[in-house]
Amino acid sequence: MRDFSYFRAGSLDDARQHATQPGAMLLAGGTTLLDLAKCGVAEPDSVVDISHLSGLSQIAADADGVTIGALAKMEDVARSPGIRADYPAVSQSLLLAASPQLRNMATIGGNLLQRTRCPYFRDPATFSACNKRNPGSGCSAIGGVTRNHAVLGTSEACIAVYPGDLAVALVALDATIDLGGRKVTADDFFVLPGDTPDRETILERGEMVVAVLIPASPIARHSTYLKIRDRQSYEFATASAAVGLEMEPDGRTVRDIRVALGGVATKPWRARAVEEALIGKPLDAGIIEKASRLAMDGAIAHGANRYKIELAPRVIARTILNLGGLA
Repeated sequence: MRDFSYFRAGSLDDARQHATQPGAMLLAGGTTLLDLAKCGVAEPDSVVDISHLSGLSQIAADADGVTIGALAKMEDVARSPGIRADYPAVSQSLLLAASPQLRNMATIGGNLLQRTRCPYFRDPATFSACNKRNPGSGCSAIGGVTRNHAVLGTSEACIAVYPGDLAVALVALDATIDLGGRKVTADDFFVLPGDTPDRETILERGEMVVAVLIPASPIARHSTYLKIRDRQSYEFATASAAVGLEMEPDGRTVRDIRVALGGVATKPWRARAVEEALIGKPLDAGIIEKASRLAMDGAIAHGANRYKIELAPRVIARTILNLGGLA
């Protein structure tokens, strides 16, 4: 790591002002920044410490929903009784991420902003061509080892997968990200790579995540998160699904459903075609399996990641069946 200056922000305005400076990066839990600095991807000129800002670590719930401060620790949110009871997919997504040691340090805001685990992105010493690191240089992953890369939302410039779990649950539950001066849906917060894969969110220089707002709903209360991975712990998803389900009074018909995918796309992926195919239909295994395949419309395989096109619909179907008590 190279030398950098350090500034401890005393207020949000302080943090925003210093974050506008070229080469400035925010420091909260530090679990992502330190990792990126070690592998030579992040080379900040200055680090703006926001970890001590007051009022940004609270978990506040009311009848309308819950507001989670950006500096709230992942483990605290995951273990919160209110989150576990009313937003179980959020709790489960956090508990299936990282390790207890990291969750005790990492913040909610930092978790949303984590960078891809693409090995070509994280090894600048070996792979100079990476459009995320060096726009216009090319994509070493295309034509390389692609087993863990995206099949949805890709472009000729980038096939790197978004690695997080929490964001998948937030997209499924129609959460909103508070950026201080404006609020955006979790789905709109993340952007597709297109020709500019170095831009991963709509954040502008000087903006920061202040809080996450999740509306209260039957969908949120009856939700779950399923993560499939190569090993049982401390591993990123090969495919995951967050599902919220609301049934009609007859207990057989789907009144409303939310489905989002992780591990298979360049951003947390809302499977709206699956939702539309299931609303108003009986909760039937055959119907669910057929509808789940719609999530892969437009998927593009690059060699070794072809299995995800088959795996992801199965993960969706299994998650819905588990939630509906049909597994």
